[in-house]
Amino acid sequence: MPRVAWLAQTASRTPIPGWDSNPAFRTVAPQGDDRVVRVTVVGSGDAFGSGGRFQTCIALSVDPAAAPTVLMDCGATSLTALRQQQIDPNAIDTVLISHLHGDHFGGLPFLVLDGQFRRRLHDLTVVGPPGTLARLEQAMETLFPGSSGVQRRFAVRVIEHADRRPLEVGPLRVTPYEVRHASGAPAYALRVDGPQASVAYSGDTEWTEALLDVADGVALFLCEGYSPRQVRWHLDLSTLAGYRERFTCRRLVLTHLSPAALATDLTGWHVAHDGWNLDL
Repeated sequence: MPRVAWLAQTASRTPIPGWDSNPAFRTVAPQGDDRVVRVTVVGSGDAFGSGGRFQTCIALSVDPAAAPTVLMDCGATSLTALRQQQIDPNAIDTVLISHLHGDHFGGLPFLVLDGQFRRRLHDLTVVGPPGTLARLEQAMETLFPGSSGVQRRFAVRVIEHADRRPLEVGPLRVTPYEVRHASGAPAYALRVDGPQASVAYSGDTEWTEALLDVADGVALFLCEGYSPRQVRWHLDLSTLAGYRERFTCRRLVLTHLSPAALATDLTGWHVAHDGWNLDL
């Protein structure tokens, strides 16, 4: 069962007995039905802003007419990117973190503090790798000393991924698949099944067969295409092309491209960009 913990004023609370029976957050057996409606690529860049792109952040909404409520990754530039795209950070209920590198989770301290200063009232849930709570507290104390212990009007709840163990987040079902990327903690690709369709996201990883599993049958697979040639801990276009025919997803779209990948001939590939959205 995924572990649950609390940031700041709730850090010492005992997890709610039977929290996994809560209809908003519970582990479930894998099912075959597709369940996401709108995907917005808030940030499609690498760690270094290559091509002028924001760091990784993908927003999900089960209602195309409503604000997104779920983020997949929240890089250090994500608050700026959200505001540029007129997405209210306070509307975000849940952040799913693929791994604990700053360009994927470094926006969390800013998201928490923005909620504090703008009088956010509803709780924020972060679902991430083992060690997410400690890393979040460390990041907050490094950036804003004393901030991790501040009393707020809302709680920050941290739940840990468990490999291939589904977790229901409202109407969405989230399943992490462990991949290969050194970040001081396990790294995961993420699959989100929603009422109408499914989306998968590779996170950062070198090639692993888990990518075929996480993307199996989804409408959209947002996949790292970091480099034209093989680079340790990252997915390169040459390797990805060799496995392309084995994917069963309906659409594969590249993200997290390095300068070398952006400069290469990308003919035949779909490439995400900041602000791109798709209704599934």
